[in-house]
Amino acid sequence: MRTYFDGHRTVRQYVTQEDGSPLRLSADHLDAVLHAAQRAPTDATAQLYSIIHLVSPQVRAEAARMTTNPHIATASEAFVLCADVRRVVRTLEASGSQGGHWPAVAVHFGIGDAVLAGQNLLTAAEMLGYQGCWIGGVLNDLDGLIDLLALPQGVLPFSALTIGQAAEQPPLRPRVPRPLVVHADAYRDATPEELRGAVEVMNPIAARRDEPGDWARLLRAYFGPGGGMEKREPALEAALQRQGLWSAQA
Repeated sequence: MRTYFDGHRTVRQYVTQEDGSPLRLSADHLDAVLHAAQRAPTDATAQLYSIIHLVSPQVRAEAARMTTNPHIATASEAFVLCADVRRVVRTLEASGSQGGHWPAVAVHFGIGDAVLAGQNLLTAAEMLGYQGCWIGGVLNDLDGLIDLLALPQGVLPFSALTIGQAAEQPPLRPRVPRPLVVHADAYRDATPEELRGAVEVMNPIAARRDEPGDWARLLRAYFGPGGGMEKREPALEAALQRQGLWSAQA
C-alpha cells in the first residue's frame, strides 16, 4: 500500500500523439475514472460538485492560457472541478420546494465534495497507470474561466485537473514530518525548532535546475506579504460574490 501511494507524482508533461495533440484515454478508462469520481463520499447525500470535462481543443487552449498551465491543452484528459450548489437548489424547486440561504455552508461543503470527487478521479487514473496534476491556477483568471465555461450562479471553479501517460519522471517529493500535521486529541503548535526542521526536510521540493531548494523562500513567494495568494484574494472574493456564494455576514 505504501508503495502505491509513494508512486504518486505531479506530472505536467504527457505523452501526446505525433502531431502534439492529446493522446486521449480509451472510452473504458475514461468511464472508469469518472465512475470513481462519482463514488466519492459526499455530505448529506447532496453531491455539491460538478466536473467540467474539457473536450474542445479551443476550450482547452483558452483554459490553458487563463490558468497559465499549458498542459491543460496537451494532457490526455482535462477537467475543472467546481463547487455546485445550483443543482440541489434546482432539484428542490423541481420538487415543489425552495432552497434556503446558506452561502458559507455552500462553499464549505461544495469545495469538500469537489476535492473528494477529483481525488477519487486522480487515484483511479493512477491505478490505471496514468499520472496527473491538480491545478490551482484557476484563480489566475476566475472571471474569464466562469465566462468560458458558462458557469451560472451557485457554481464556482475550485481547481483544474489533468491526467495522462507521463512523459517525465519527477522525483518523490518530501512531506512535512508527521508530528507537525497529525495531532493527538488537541491541536499542538510546533516549536520554532520543529518548523525550521520541516523547512530542511522540504527544501528539495523547491530545487530548480542546479539551484538548491529553499522552501521558506517558496512559501514567502506564495503566502508572504504581496505574494501570490494576496494578489489572488480580491478576484476570489469578487467571484464568490458574482456566483452568489458570498455571505455578507462572513
